[in-house]
Amino acid sequence: MILFPAIDLKDGACVRLKLGDMAEATVYNPDPGAQAKAFEDQGFEWLHVVDLNGAFAGETVNGAAVEAILQATTNPVQLGGGIRTLAHIEAWLAKGLARVILGTVAVRNPALVKEACRLFPGKVAVGIDAKGGKVAVEGWAEASELGVIELAQRFEGAGVAAIIYTDIDRDGILAGINWAGTLALADAIAIPVIASGGLASMEDIHRLAAPEMAKLEGAISGRALYDGRIDPAEALAVLNRGRGRAA
Repeated sequence: MILFPAIDLKDGACVRLKLGDMAEATVYNPDPGAQAKAFEDQGFEWLHVVDLNGAFAGETVNGAAVEAILQATTNPVQLGGGIRTLAHIEAWLAKGLARVILGTVAVRNPALVKEACRLFPGKVAVGIDAKGGKVAVEGWAEASELGVIELAQRFEGAGVAAIIYTDIDRDGILAGINWAGTLALADAIAIPVIASGGLASMEDIHRLAAPEMAKLEGAISGRALYDGRIDPAEALAVLNRGRGRAA
């Protein structure tokens, strides 16, 4: 079980949004590189990064901040937000990303996702962000008629490294993960699932360590880490024990 600390980038700074609203952004660190290094020093093994401006613009906006993160940490980094073309994917992977996260394009152009998986095996994840059970696109600004499981199943066998499932109704408000929806998705597909949106407390961490959660690859935490509601050392120790590894 991997705990992915999140760095959401808006206007070059690390922020957290409330319910995906760009107007409801709290700045936590103006230096994304320093934040990435801090997470590595705390013992985290991965980093989850989102270019929020890029998600709305449909192209990379916080590229300098992402490059600063890549220079500051030796941890593998996954990046989403505004990555819509094979050229975008190739360019970011060449800069050292471990994997790209494709969201809007997974709805608009699933053939591109499958081609990316073929060209860059193990390097492509799909981000499924849902509101009211329906997939949202364009930085969560537009709703589609697609269901979460319906979209995920389109990529079975394509080589997608992971599905990152975010319940927008819970994101950034510390409401707890949508456990039922996340586990239902994990049961419905063979692709590894990463839970996102709402991880709120050490109680949630202990729940992640439970045997029934072993089907998940991991979970993403943002606001709860920044606000101190989740203690990094304790959380990593709990999850390491849960997967039979020494803390």
